[in-house]
Amino acid sequence: MNVQPKPIRIEDCREVPPGAAGVIVRGGAGTAAAPMAAGPDPEILPGDALGRAGASHPGVAAERAATAEQADAGRRAVADHAEAAGEPVLRPGHNVWRIETAARATLLADAANYYAALRQALLQATRTVIIVGWDIDSRTPLVGPDKRATDGLPETLGAFLQELVRQRPDLEIKLLLWDYSVFYSLEREFLPIQVLQRDTPAAIELCLDDVVPIGASHHQKLVVVDDAVAFCGGIDLTVRRWDNPAHSADNPLRVDPAGKPYPPFHDVQLMVDGDAARALGELARARWQTAADEEIRPPAEGVATPWPVGIEPDFRDIAIGIARTQPRHGDLERIAEIETLFLDMIASATRSIYIENQFLTSSTIAGAIAARLAAQPELEVLIVGPRTHQTWLEHMSMLAGRIRFRAIVESGLAEVEGGPAARVRLVYPHVGGEGEPAAVMVHAKVMIIDDRLFRTGSANLCNRSCGTDTECDVVIEARGDAERAGIAALRDRMIAEHCGVAPKVFAAALAEHDGSLLKAVDAVAQPGRGLAPIEDGSLSDGDIGHFLVAAADPERPPEFGEFFLDSSSGTPRPMRTSRIWQGILALALVAVFALAWRYTPLSRFADEAFIASVLPDPSSPWTPLAVIAVFVVAGLFAFPVTLLIGTTAALFGAWPGVGYAAAGALSSAVAGYLIGCVIGLDSIRATFGPRVNRIANGFAKRGIVAVTAVRLVPIAPFSVVNVMAGAMRIRPLDFVIGTLLGLAPGLALMSMLGERMAAMMADPSWTDIVGLLLLIAAWIGVSVALQWGVSRLRRAHDAAGDTAADAVAGRD
Repeated sequence: MNVQPKPIRIEDCREVPPGAAGVIVRGGAGTAAAPMAAGPDPEILPGDALGRAGASHPGVAAERAATAEQADAGRRAVADHAEAAGEPVLRPGHNVWRIETAARATLLADAANYYAALRQALLQATRTVIIVGWDIDSRTPLVGPDKRATDGLPETLGAFLQELVRQRPDLEIKLLLWDYSVFYSLEREFLPIQVLQRDTPAAIELCLDDVVPIGASHHQKLVVVDDAVAFCGGIDLTVRRWDNPAHSADNPLRVDPAGKPYPPFHDVQLMVDGDAARALGELARARWQTAADEEIRPPAEGVATPWPVGIEPDFRDIAIGIARTQPRHGDLERIAEIETLFLDMIASATRSIYIENQFLTSSTIAGAIAARLAAQPELEVLIVGPRTHQTWLEHMSMLAGRIRFRAIVESGLAEVEGGPAARVRLVYPHVGGEGEPAAVMVHAKVMIIDDRLFRTGSANLCNRSCGTDTECDVVIEARGDAERAGIAALRDRMIAEHCGVAPKVFAAALAEHDGSLLKAVDAVAQPGRGLAPIEDGSLSDGDIGHFLVAAADPERPPEFGEFFLDSSSGTPRPMRTSRIWQGILALALVAVFALAWRYTPLSRFADEAFIASVLPDPSSPWTPLAVIAVFVVAGLFAFPVTLLIGTTAALFGAWPGVGYAAAGALSSAVAGYLIGCVIGLDSIRATFGPRVNRIANGFAKRGIVAVTAVRLVPIAPFSVVNVMAGAMRIRPLDFVIGTLLGLAPGLALMSMLGERMAAMMADPSWTDIVGLLLLIAAWIGVSVALQWGVSRLRRAHDAAGDTAADAVAGRD
């Protein structure tokens, strides 16, 4: 007979002893340990000794305090939800964005089944396809379980999409891919925007999405076909994902593009149609507009539903909830429906919680599960995860979070008969093969509560998914017996897959053991395939995982360096993650140009004597026009403008040299600007993707400051800036003012100091350096002030126009 666990208090989670595989649980008469299911024998310390042990590690103490607060928040959420018992769990505006009906919905287990269904749907597409992902790889094998295409089109994603739009000229395909961190660069396809758009029809566009705070990622995984069929889950269209439900340890088809085998891989995707698909299409279009600053119009009504042939739905006429995570960023408000839904679902559990998830680190969610276990003595929790994490960084950072998560969940089960394992299991799937059994990599994000609630999507049970990254989950709440049976069938099918038995076999075992998931899993266990306990061990106070988990799994985007002042609005402006790397690449480009004019055969032309021979005689009446012409022609070949200015000053003196140099540099800039206007944004967009729309609009709003900045701090060659400014539609007046402001310090120094400037560059003194920095700072201040004034005048003009329009409308 089970003993009902004692209520859990916040201090319980603060008292995890260093090096222990247990959790201190304070009772009325003393202290007892709740052992973990795996790991070394625990070293239990009294509370005061624990305090002394942790005192030498202030970072660990702070991390434990934060963990305790998060766990307590989860417990409070469960307690608050108890007041709403009997009410529907899904509530739009609270834990879901929308609830829409799908005429059909089915769960696609593993990437082979998902890719086969997606391929069929894409073959029926007529208007618009939107693919949103954390990763998209042109080499993805878009094929079914036999890994062969029988429709005559290429098997890999990139070639398939190219051939598809060639056959259907009216079809448009939008690919939205996270502009990923450098940490993932070795795992990704190199230069995806160039690869996916090389020799690709214009109907296919890829946009790199960097509209997330620094340290965050775009993590949604959606595909929407004609707004009629949509797919949402945990599977990206990328390599090393393809596998079938058999998860054979020795499957020769499971290899990456280099022919290298990879371990079995498990994930799921939900396919829906009807209004639910249209709602997911609206979400995907909104994300595209955020990243690319352009609207995708929805397809017209009456498009045939491209539901794949031969796939029977698991549900018909079913209500689908859609939940999101969106960090606060710029004009985007924070959305935390994902976390709220997790907590509300857990708070409604009575008999079983089934979880499949890649990352288990959220102390808030762990606290909610612990509280529900305390409140419901018959509740069981079965959690299926990966045996270990794929990369060193994930392993070192997220392992600590999983150990902590498990400790919190089990912290109130010390006095339960059979220990925590009688109520909670953390396991991984394994399959037999030649030699050691192979662990199945669990990448799925699934939660099933009793037989009433089913959810899947992109969100892990980690802090990132609840507040830092963009996420999208879909959820079904049963409204009747048929839907409850459907959810139970999905749960049985998923567990049966891991146990290597037929779903009906597991269902029979479940019925035989009065609905106990854990006893049913034990009953169907067999050699060679099944669910084995995860053995994570324990952490000491000095373990690096304590410190890495805070950086790798923040509850919200990090604050360091997060905001910069937007001078046109006076409001904080978040810095995008990719800007650092864009700056590095831009500086590399500057270096290439500089080296070309110094170390290649072009260097003989980048010489003051040569330039002086080209410039006209100072006494000639045509000298001003001739100097301007030299600047313009040199600018067309990206010749270093600073060298031209310095030589002009040396040849003609401070005056009229400064005038000639200013007129020549400005004329060269305007010529490049006009070339950019002729080239247009579309040409640049074809090279760099649709997000140049957003960059262009941002430059247009802050034209003076933007142009001045790139002149003062030359992150791109002078001629390149001119062409890009014209193509990006920066206002002509802003461009001219910004160019003059940006060039002014250099013009003044190089023209007035003449030969002294060359000496300063060769052997600068601290006085020279400080003076130059002060001059640049002052000029930046002038440009910001001018931008502020121009922006105020424009806003006042726009407001006056709006007022006049309102007055006219009021008279109509």
